Amino acid sequence: MLESLLALGGLVLLRDSVEWEGRSLLKALIKKSALCGEQVHILGCEVSEEEFREGFDSNINSRLVYHDLFRDPLNWSKTGEALPGGPLEALRALCRRTDPGPVTIALDSLSWLLLHLPCTTLCQTLHALSHQDSCHGDSSPGEQVHVLGLLHEELHGPGPLGALSSLAQTEVTLSGVMGQASAHILYRRPQQRPTHQTQWFSILPDFSLELQGGPPLESQPNPDPHTPSTDPTTHLTFNLHLSKKEREAKDSLTLPFQFSSEKQQALLRPGLSQATSHIFYEPDAYDDLDQEDPDDDLDV
Repeated sequence: MLESLLALGGLVLLRDSVEWEGRSLLKALIKKSALCGEQVHILGCEVSEEEFREGFDSNINSRLVYHDLFRDPLNWSKTGEALPGGPLEALRALCRRTDPGPVTIALDSLSWLLLHLPCTTLCQTLHALSHQDSCHGDSSPGEQVHVLGLLHEELHGPGPLGALSSLAQTEVTLSGVMGQASAHILYRRPQQRPTHQTQWFSILPDFSLELQGGPPLESQPNPDPHTPSTDPTTHLTFNLHLSKKEREAKDSLTLPFQFSSEKQQALLRPGLSQATSHIFYEPDAYDDLDQEDPDDDLDV
């Protein structure tokens, strides 16, 4: 299902962690977009352009338009090589693009942008960036805008994560077992219930995506047949099991709250219903029998 991430427009949020990095998956999706003939714009913030392009062949690299924010993000050098308006102006410039045809915009990464821009400003710009096709009045698949945003979720609190999650049409959370990577995919389609899927995959050195059918067999623990099974109830101070005689005695026992036929017959006997009860009381020497002041002995 990872191959269908770019089938719909909008924001695709790639959530990685320290254990499972997501830049390789980002580059694999970029390669897929480039091979499909789409324009690919990359806003590079965390690594250099040379490092990001490493692993792509010349055919792929020639189709990538790289916007470098790594070398001089705030344009301090004044050499003209950096983007003049900083990260916000770079995002707004991508929003104002007029090139026809489908386009993929990769943001490496949203975590870096969150450190340099207010969360509300970034969310508003991302919304405008991922809805360019609807703003232009063209919703055909050939004119869709795909925005790939890499997010290091361990660096942010629930507020920014929730805000970015609400903007995303697709969320991919990376994890894995025993060295095998997996992606939990959440799809949000208009007027449909969200759907969840899990895909196991591996990324080849040339950033080709190889999908796998399921988790590796090594991740499923196999019980050792030579390991003796131990009874966890052996050393308990009470017994959890009943013998046959104890169970028969328990079944034959009449509980006090059970309304048995014997109790019913006893209550229906006329002689018992007419019986009266008496209370015999012998007063003590210190008892106060003054009816006019019954609390006299309390010395209040």
